[in-house]
Amino acid sequence: MNTRVAVMGIIVENRESVAELNAILHDFADVIIGRMGIPYREKNINVISVAVDAPQEKINALSGKIGKLDGVSVKTAFSNLKEE
Repeated sequence: MNTRVAVMGIIVENRESVAELNAILHDFADVIIGRMGIPYREKNINVISVAVDAPQEKINALSGKIGKLDGVSVKTAFSNLKEE
């Protein structure tokens, strides 16, 4: 199975979406390498980075679910390395 390493940048502007975001990330825990969250109190937002290693379709599914959350933005950067 081909996997890709990617990093997802997530901005949370609606705190009411945090529980749902954490549930989604929990569902994909098997492909998450690590995550880091930074509360930016001055702007009342949270900045989260998530590193993943998974088939591109699974990464796209994760990104799509996160992107549907109210007040949550996500962008994904993929490595060029493809591994079987």
